[in-house]
Amino acid sequence: QVQPVESGGGLVQVGGSLGLSCAASRNMFSGSNMGWYRQAPGKQREVVATITWRHNTNYAESVKGRFTISRDNAKNTVFLQMDSLEFEDTGVYYCNTVPPIRHAWGQGTQVTVSS
Repeated sequence: QVQPVESGGGLVQVGGSLGLSCAASRNMFSGSNMGWYRQAPGKQREVVATITWRHNTNYAESVKGRFTISRDNAKNTVFLQMDSLEFEDTGVYYCNTVPPIRHAWGQGTQVTVSS
């Protein structure tokens, strides 16, 4: 199993935006429902957004209306556009299938929201 590679994180001010990308292997991505997960400091990892192979989306209540998940099936890539960022969005963001494959967690990408 090849782990996905997440990118696009960084330091951003409250109210700002970031766009994350996740490149996955074809074996992992093709036909799979995909999700973005995050782990805030001192908290368990949680799912924030999911997208089916046919592009149906779902969001955690805390990010609904602010985050947008999308995917490019031809490029085995899933995206997360994050707008109106809040302090509580700080954490490491990962992508994985839904439900997640235990051994397919990548390194994640750090998002830090500051004042």
